[in-house]
Parts: sequence; structure tokens; C-alpha cells
Amino acid sequence: MSYSAKIGPSILSSDLSQLGNECKRMMECGADYLHLDVMDGHFVPNITFGHPMVECLRNTLGPDPFFDMHMMVSRPEQWVKPMAAAGANQYTFHLEATSNPGNLIKEIRESGMKAGLAIKPGTTVEELAPWAGQIDMALVMTVEPGFGGQKFMEDMMPKVSWLRSQFPSLDIEVDGGVGPSSIHKCAEAGANMIVSGSAVVSSDDPRSVIALLKNVVIEAIQKRSLDR
Repeated sequence: MSYSAKIGPSILSSDLSQLGNECKRMMECGADYLHLDVMDGHFVPNITFGHPMVECLRNTLGPDPFFDMHMMVSRPEQWVKPMAAAGANQYTFHLEATSNPGNLIKEIRESGMKAGLAIKPGTTVEELAPWAGQIDMALVMTVEPGFGGQKFMEDMMPKVSWLRSQFPSLDIEVDGGVGPSSIHKCAEAGANMIVSGSAVVSSDDPRSVIALLKNVVIEAIQKRSLDR
């Protein structure tokens, strides 16, 4: 199996006036990557930040942190080059936001980033399937995109299980309401990239929460490989 357990705090849950310091704190606490939510007020109702913020974070944090951009935007094609120039590592767009996923995946790759493809809770996993061989990561949303603090949707886990069975080496990410109470379900279903917002960022001891999440996923991966 070519995938491994990775925990990516969602920095939108942190004190945004201290974003650079908060990102450093997350990396020091054992985060494997940083999950950056970009919202445009069209695809989702909220607005967050764009490539200028990403560029500032890259300059502050240096080359090491892996920036996973979750592009909750209605015209994802528009921001590929600016995000690549700003220092993004992975560009995850929503299947619902484009009429030509194949072209967009190619453009992301050509700009030097990894390609991620996300689906909302209402989108079937079969709609993502035709592109799964061309992407680096599939993101199964476990809440409706656009707001923090929502309750984890356990009924999304069959999508994760199906993807893991069909594409055994694909990175599969879950995002939304994921923390110590829901991590076992995600890990058992086959998710290996775990986005966690307030459960990590707002914790008194983020290091131990990250370690707990990671250990559960590692154990599930090991069990899966023994069961094969």
C-alpha cells in the first residue's frame, strides 16, 4: 500500500489574527500538513482568504509545510496559476464546481501541484470515480462545505469504503466534524488523510489529539494490510 496516515489541521479554526504563528504551532505539534479552506462567497456562502494570504504564509513558514488547498470556489480554473505561484502544494477542487474536471486536473499537474478532487455530501462517489485514476487525492466531505462546527455525517463512510476498495492506493481525505469521537469510523472506512479543525486547533493539548488521530489511522492501515 502506498498511502500513509496524515493529519492536517484546518487552520480556519485558529485565531486568524495569528495565522502564521498558529500554523507553526500546528506543525510543531506533529501536523503532517496544513489544510487551507478557500471560500469565495459563491460556491459556499462564506468568504475566507485567497492566494495573497497563502503567499504570506509560505514566506513566513518556509518551504516545508505541505499546503493542501481546499478550493470551495465556483470557478476553480481561475485560481490554479495564482495558487501555484503562491506556494500551494495540492489544489483540491470540487467536482460540482466545474464542467471539465479532466482539463482542470491536467492544468493543476502542469502547474506543479498535486490534484485533489472533492465531493459534497449530496454527490455520489460514482460521479468521482471516472477521475480517480488521474488524481492524487479524493476528498469526501463529511459536512456541508462552507461552515465550521458542523456535526460529522457518518452516512458518508460508505463512499470512503467504496473508494478504498476500488482504488487501494489512493489518498482519501475526510473533512468536517472529524475528531477523537469520529476518527475510528473514518479510519475503518479507509480514510488516511484526516482534516480536523476545532478538535485539534481549539484543544488544550493539540499534540496529543494529533497523535491520537494518527495512531487510530495507522492501526487501521496495518489491520487492512494484514487482512489482504
